[in-house]
Amino acid sequence: MEECRLNSDEPLMYSQFCHYAQQDEQKRRATMHINRKPGEQIEVDWAGDPAQIVDPDTGEVVLAHVFVGVLTYSQYAYVEAFLNEKTSSWISAHVHMFDFFGGAAKMLVPDNCTTAVNRGGDWYTPQLNTTYHEMAEHYNTAIIPARVRKPKDKPSVEGTVGNISTWITAALRNEQFFSLAELNAAISKKLSAFNSKLFQKKDSSRINLYRNEELPSLMPLPQTPYELARWKQATVQFNYHISVETMMYSVPYEYLKRKVDVRITDKIVEIFYKHTRIASHLRLYGRKGQYSTTVTHMPADHQKYLEWNADRFRKWSNQIGDNTAKVVDAILSSSKVEQQAYRSCMGLLKLSDKYTAARLEKACIKALSYTASPSYKSIKNILATTKDKSLNDSGNSDEQKDIRGITRGSDYYGRSKVWQIKVL
Repeated sequence: MEECRLNSDEPLMYSQFCHYAQQDEQKRRATMHINRKPGEQIEVDWAGDPAQIVDPDTGEVVLAHVFVGVLTYSQYAYVEAFLNEKTSSWISAHVHMFDFFGGAAKMLVPDNCTTAVNRGGDWYTPQLNTTYHEMAEHYNTAIIPARVRKPKDKPSVEGTVGNISTWITAALRNEQFFSLAELNAAISKKLSAFNSKLFQKKDSSRINLYRNEELPSLMPLPQTPYELARWKQATVQFNYHISVETMMYSVPYEYLKRKVDVRITDKIVEIFYKHTRIASHLRLYGRKGQYSTTVTHMPADHQKYLEWNADRFRKWSNQIGDNTAKVVDAILSSSKVEQQAYRSCMGLLKLSDKYTAARLEKACIKALSYTASPSYKSIKNILATTKDKSLNDSGNSDEQKDIRGITRGSDYYGRSKVWQIKVL
């Protein structure tokens, strides 16, 4: 005070300082009323006060986290309890909320929780949780996160959270619930009474305002509800498969050693490369290490090898001729393990490309005339030495055969010679 007097300033006592400071602060506490439009916005948050569930076996008290969603125009609310605040609960709460409201608003205003916004961004460039963003896209709504520690950015849900804490959570505090289903059934009854209660300064209730003015303005829901999905990254292995929870799923072989994004639901596994879907599989369950392989994902030579089987070789040989089919059957039955004969069958049938199918059929006829079990090499030698050309179109040899077999002619016995006997 002495310093103020020396400077010709008027000193203030502490009480006077607080009085003027409070008056100055009140100027900065001005609030602006924003007129909300029907169907424009939904505010969502977790309530601060959890509910309680008693484990019937151990008597342990388990906390249940309460989700609150509010249509900002009508103040119509949705409330549901979950065992945790993880992404699965957060997404399920939104899906149930949209179904309860019968439509979706244009904007979603969540808090800056990790299930909605990833850490590392700021208010100007928020980085949305991938699953949450995908869910919003499914319902054609936009996510606009509130600022950190700014409750006035979502006053409807903040006010409703307080009312919910009084009307529902506190009212149920003296009751015991032994399962989440029991708790949510009780919450549903209290919520119905809360939405039907008349406003203090309006001649209407939340449910009437919602039905008459807001429900017609909500966007229609998609035909199917959003299915919770998880995302992960994987590297395509040299066998053109990726590993997802111990199961193997094929990817086009052109993406070997590339990093891909994998979307996992309860029913399907989708694989994306640079935001483009390149593969889709039904999700596998049960024994670890199962493979889901699409043939078109394989290189051409691998596809051909996959097609090697006895039925395919038999069908192929029947197209060439009956005798070729007999030779293929003989080759297949000559090995202890059928797969050992696949290469011989492939080599035999490929001879039709080099020597024509007609010549291969004749070579098989020739080989069968020697033995009932000809080999690939024997038929290849017949074709190489053109012995198959000695057969006519009917399959008979063109060489004249002596029906009498091998005989000696008169020349052998010297019939033409004149023998002279000299008598001494």
